Amino acid sequence: MNILVCDDDREIVGAIEIYLKNEGYQVYKAYDGLEALDVVEREEIHLILMDIMMPKMDGMRATMRIREERNIPIIMLSAKSEDYDKITGLNVGADDYITKPFNPLELIARVKSQLRRYTSLGSMEKKTGIYRSGGLVVDDEQKSVTLDGEQVPVTPIEYGILKLLTANAGKVFSMEQIYEAVWKETAFNPENTVAVHVRRIREKIEINPKEPRYLKVVWGIGYKIEKIK
Repeated sequence: MNILVCDDDREIVGAIEIYLKNEGYQVYKAYDGLEALDVVEREEIHLILMDIMMPKMDGMRATMRIREERNIPIIMLSAKSEDYDKITGLNVGADDYITKPFNPLELIARVKSQLRRYTSLGSMEKKTGIYRSGGLVVDDEQKSVTLDGEQVPVTPIEYGILKLLTANAGKVFSMEQIYEAVWKETAFNPENTVAVHVRRIREKIEINPKEPRYLKVVWGIGYKIEKIK
């Protein structure tokens, strides 16, 4: 697996490189957002560790550019720990967020978790079904989402949420259930993380995200995909 580490602090990049190489990963390095975009264009990258505050192009803008064409997992790194920064990072397309200074074991655990999810949503899984609700179709062989016959670009996390809810159309899942099923981790205050991904999904599949036809909230309980014939 190829991992891109992008941070303007070369010592941090070097330390992360050591941790990742000890786990058997191939590491590519970049020191600003523009360099990261160049590496992604030239190499087959399976996951990105992206700092937020960098010269030339920051991590937020670089993530937005990458998300225009690719759905590879992106974990944001930052010294900032405020919820606003986490939510902003998730809104622009990040899959996870870890604050500096970080525990190397936690970093590796998050990397492995994202890579497991990414590969399990790729061609390695056997077909388990096609799930439909009205014009919304989740094809688990192609790992694709279409709406009224048009392809919907989704990240691995977004796909996981849509697959879970569409395969169980009409059933309400709490935020904790969604987080544990999709992230495959114990949920600790998952509300912001799940809500941000749901909002991004709605922007992609709903004509009017404020009045959704498919992905609906059940207040005080969680979310569901409406069962539509």
